[in-house]
Amino acid sequence: MTDMKTHVRSPGPRTRGPLLVINGDTLKKLVGVSVSWLRSNQQAINALNVFPVPDGDTGTNMLLTMQSAWTEVDKMSEDRAGPVAHAIAHGALMGARGNSGVILSQLWRGFARSLDDKEVLGAADLVPAMQEAARTAYKGVIKPVEGTILTVAREVAEACAEAAHESNDLLLILDRMVARGRESVARTPSLLPVLKQAGVVDSGGQGYLVILEGMLRYARGEPVTDEVVAVVMPAAAGVPEAEIDAGDIALGYTYDVQCLVEGENLDVEQMRADVSTMGRSALIVGDATTVKIHVHVPDYMTVFDYVRRLGRLREASTEDMRAQYQEFVAARSQRTSERIFSIQPGEIATVAVATGEGLIRVFQSLGIGAMIPGGQTMNPSTEQFLHVIEQLPTDRILILPNNGNVVLAARQAAELAPADKHIVVVPTKTVPQGIAAQLAFNAQADLETNAAAMEAAARSIQTGEVTTATRDVDINGVQVRQGRFIGLLNDELSTSGDTAEDVIWELLSQMETHDREIVTLYYGNGIRREEAEALAQAVRKRYPSQEVEVVEGEQPHYHYIVSTE
Repeated sequence: MTDMKTHVRSPGPRTRGPLLVINGDTLKKLVGVSVSWLRSNQQAINALNVFPVPDGDTGTNMLLTMQSAWTEVDKMSEDRAGPVAHAIAHGALMGARGNSGVILSQLWRGFARSLDDKEVLGAADLVPAMQEAARTAYKGVIKPVEGTILTVAREVAEACAEAAHESNDLLLILDRMVARGRESVARTPSLLPVLKQAGVVDSGGQGYLVILEGMLRYARGEPVTDEVVAVVMPAAAGVPEAEIDAGDIALGYTYDVQCLVEGENLDVEQMRADVSTMGRSALIVGDATTVKIHVHVPDYMTVFDYVRRLGRLREASTEDMRAQYQEFVAARSQRTSERIFSIQPGEIATVAVATGEGLIRVFQSLGIGAMIPGGQTMNPSTEQFLHVIEQLPTDRILILPNNGNVVLAARQAAELAPADKHIVVVPTKTVPQGIAAQLAFNAQADLETNAAAMEAAARSIQTGEVTTATRDVDINGVQVRQGRFIGLLNDELSTSGDTAEDVIWELLSQMETHDREIVTLYYGNGIRREEAEALAQAVRKRYPSQEVEVVEGEQPHYHYIVSTE
């Protein structure tokens, strides 16, 4: 059995021979370091949103999906590549968020299916695994679009096959895959016009490339994080927010050590070189009398013994990052942020996704069975949907995703749900569509009849959203400048203005409000009730034949969500 040291050296120049096989332990570590590299690039990937909205989350969704995959294999003692790949795929599947996360989970699913129960992964195994990964991802999307992560995955698989004809060195093959991935990502704007208009590459494809880059950098012995780049986990109930580097933990550097050294004629450069050999994520700063040390190490006493030889050890502290991470995961799994309302066995339950206490109250008043927090600012995972499905005391469930980036995760959960549960996803893409669908729900009708009626009701709704631009862009004939207000009509950028009210007026015109009956303004993101009421009164004057309603949505990022029906 081949261990990690045979194939992949610690960070530093690679000096050994070709990398011929990867076992389960190696595969697990490669996933861990790819999480670190993805985290380092998370915000850059988020910024690749086609529209300049403040809730770009592709990088975040892919990171959370990969973190879930790594958590699944973190403590596995299994050394066979096949079983580890299946565990990675399961973790990614459960943690998948957003379209990019779901597609990423499908890539891992196909990859694992190809490996089955193999002991090790060689070039002859990698080629069909990458090909099956791409095929599975394409099959997971109802209408595959080129110029996305799907294209990148397919072309990376092609590069893998071409390279394997020349050599069985996995390092060389991985290098060719990453090179082709860069070319493929760079070409996405030529395949998808909206990317070219926005001046960005596909964010999902870039995220997939970053994952592969992280693995390649580690295999070469190159650093996969900046000096102190850490995975910052969201604060959990009862657990302090902690900085945790998944890559360092995966490699056995589980202790976060910080201390001060006081002495005379301290050689900071020599200390920096010495401490860097002890672990990872080293940061050593100071002068000849006082030096601050931060480093991740497998044994904290190594650092303390070294420091005592140089001077006085002060303000020493250690944190067990693995224990912190596991505590966070345990707390997160126990925390129930979903809300289950009164549902009787045998009834049809509806499940909706939304963010904002006001919007949740609206759904509750309409008889929703359960709410899952999320939507524009945090896409719920497949596992969250499954958790709610399992908790509901009924076997008939309708899901309202209320966001185009949540539909795939909802459908994936419906496929994975227990066989005795009958799940139908009504593909609502906005919160107003979801509210209209819930209004159309008839408790006396069967599941399929309700699904059809609810989908028809959702299609009758026009949705406008008002937020502020995060960057300059010219797209869809709209010139946008950072910081200005922008309006999206049915998820497409359609207008820009100096005030939120200017954007509302243009959206209402584009919605042909004179031909509609009801206008609803959901206000949030710092808008006061008196502001919303004043705007509603102005809308009534301009559209006297329409009924105008005002609802406190409390949604983040979006000042107003407006619907017409």
